Amino acid sequence: MAADTDADPTAAEPDPRPAPTIRPVFLYDGDCSFCTTCATFIDRRIPTRAQVAPWQFSDLDRLGVTQEEVEAAVVWVEPGRPPAHGPEGIARLLVDGRGIWRPLGRVLGLRPVLWAAWPVYRWMARNRHRLPGGTATCSLPQAERERQRAAG
Repeated sequence: MAADTDADPTAAEPDPRPAPTIRPVFLYDGDCSFCTTCATFIDRRIPTRAQVAPWQFSDLDRLGVTQEEVEAAVVWVEPGRPPAHGPEGIARLLVDGRGIWRPLGRVLGLRPVLWAAWPVYRWMARNRHRLPGGTATCSLPQAERERQRAAG
């Protein structure tokens, strides 16, 4: 059998490895001790496919969310779906989990429950510096945190 003389010897071989699966991402405020405590709980107790990541160390442009969105609430980002914020994002995280977490997420994701959950979420977000694991830094706007970090 003759060698194929028309083949380009510099052409790259196709990569035989499967394309990496894109995991959902659950973004939280990594500068807030209360949020970090909650994220640690999620990592340890809720079996989910999601990468739980502080938004400060995430590529927000690639994820399709803005800094304003992630400063306002936690955000669930999943390929092929619009981002979900606050309690709706938490509901999606729980539905992605296994065991008791999935039905809890489905209940939280119901419209009447979400309507009730938003005021509770907003209250907690405003008062997170007072909640267990919270610090005074939790109550500061991001710009002020960055000024303090630069000065320190």
